[in-house]
Amino acid sequence: MITVNARPRAGTRGGRWTTAACWLTTAPVAAWALLRLTGLERGPLVLTTAFTPYVAAVAPAVAVLALALRRRAGAVVAALAALALVGAVAPRAFADDQPAANGPALRLLTANLRLGSADAAALVALVRAHRVDVLTVQELTPQLAADLDRLGLATLLPYRSLTPEAGAFGSGLYARHPLRDPGHRRHRRYFLTQAYATVTVPGAPPLRVESAHPGAPYEFDAVPEWWTDQRAQPPATPNAGLSVLAGDFNATLDHAALRALIDTGYTDAADAAGAGLAGTWGPYDGDPIPPVTIDHVLVDRRIAVRAAGTWPVPGSDHRALLTELRLPAA
Repeated sequence: MITVNARPRAGTRGGRWTTAACWLTTAPVAAWALLRLTGLERGPLVLTTAFTPYVAAVAPAVAVLALALRRRAGAVVAALAALALVGAVAPRAFADDQPAANGPALRLLTANLRLGSADAAALVALVRAHRVDVLTVQELTPQLAADLDRLGLATLLPYRSLTPEAGAFGSGLYARHPLRDPGHRRHRRYFLTQAYATVTVPGAPPLRVESAHPGAPYEFDAVPEWWTDQRAQPPATPNAGLSVLAGDFNATLDHAALRALIDTGYTDAADAAGAGLAGTWGPYDGDPIPPVTIDHVLVDRRIAVRAAGTWPVPGSDHRALLTELRLPAA
């Protein structure tokens, strides 16, 4: 008779089932880290990539579990994955060094108005309370545009470049200072618009501001167009004029497409201010899904970021993002 020794090997705890369970928890974290490092998200992975900060939060626990079970290979893989994910995500919670900009201050607020259903009075109150100089909005409808002006936005921010339209297609740029060269661009498939203009801030060089709103990867068939819209965003011009993109990018800092845009010469304002982990969208119609950070203010790297924070806007599923900037002197 042959007797099988089913005892675990020395130095381990449990048996084969424990080893299998260890790898079942380690492998997804390792795969996520590889995806984040390579930037190869495609298809449904574009949607899941948005939740990378949550995976980064649990990754160290997976490494500790593998170590406690004395699965050395699993522990090494999990630890490397945790280091990669935490290294990519954690810096967003810490403020960066800023350029020595010594021009005027500028407060910029961006808000997605959710098909025009946002509370106009609340948005105007936010602009008034924080003395906002520039406001970019997405999903601006004609009715909401009229309500905003009726409630006082026309006095607070009299200069504007607007394309109000029904549904999600409208866009707007409001400013305290005069604008020149106003206009808008329209994305090809979903026809979302992006209003833009050059803001003439006294004491600073001309500042081109655009209300960003590329299409969302809300279904698998929409992902190719999402890539197209991301690549269509205007790059920074580090050897020319100052530029700011502010709005609902439908992408997080873990998406390679947004990082590629930032690498042209932008800085993510919330990230630079140590507020880059604040969620701006969600929960989604009450679904128990954690919020993600898809609203951004991308500023030319010559612009200093003094502060950034999110504010609720009743009627919208997005939080408004308020930034305090310091421009270079003219």
